[in-house]
Formats: sequence, C-alpha cells, structure tokens
Amino acid sequence: MSETNGINHLGLSVLDLDKTVSFFVDCLGWTESGRDDTYPRSAVTDGHVRVTLWEVDHALQTGHFERRKNIGLHHLAFEISTEEKLNKLYEKLKSYPGVVVEFAPELVGSGPRKHMMCSEPGGIRLEFLWPGVVI
Repeated sequence: MSETNGINHLGLSVLDLDKTVSFFVDCLGWTESGRDDTYPRSAVTDGHVRVTLWEVDHALQTGHFERRKNIGLHHLAFEISTEEKLNKLYEKLKSYPGVVVEFAPELVGSGPRKHMMCSEPGGIRLEFLWPGVVI
C-alpha cells in the first residue's frame, strides 16, 4: 500500500515568472493563484494539476537544464482530450512568443497516441499528449 496519494503540486524554477505565468494563463487557459512577488513565485492550475513557478535569482549564475546531462526534470507532460485539440494547440504554440517547438504532433510508436514537444518561454520542456482515445 502506497504511503502517498498522488501529486499535490509540481514546483518549477523558471527564468522569467511573468512570461511563464502568461504562457500558462493566456496560451493554455490555466488559472493563476497564490502569487507572491517578494519571492517571486506563483501557482497555476488547469483544475486537475497545480504547478508552482519560482523565478530564479538573477543575481546568481543560472543555466538552462540539459535533459541528457543533469539530474532532474526531463519534461512535464500534459494530456489533451482530443486529437483535434492537440493539433489546434500546436498551431497556437508555434507562433506564441518565446515558445520553441521541438516537434509537431506525431504518432507515439505505432499510434494511435500522438504527442508534441516544446519549451515554454521560461525554458521548461513540455509534452502535450493525446492518448489515442476520446476522453
């Protein structure tokens, strides 16, 4: 029997809090809550998962995470309910300021699942995945 009950929240360090919050709220339609500009940090949610975002200290030397070199977050994956929504999100993301699309929606293995990858404006690598069935 597990000692835990799932994820309460996921905390991420980002380069620019405002840009990352804007990405989640304005691009993905999430809701912001719990902002504290003295830290600075904020929380965003899609109603299913909560992500806390912490801006790095720019007085210190910072660097982007190298997924093949550093221990830590390889990427964060979000489920998308339909293939059509995945494709529409791709169209939105490829022109969203600061987003770097790694690859467009494609089959996972032999399918029918499809996914795409990008980095949001603060540098966090994100995957968007349609599970291949209508949810």
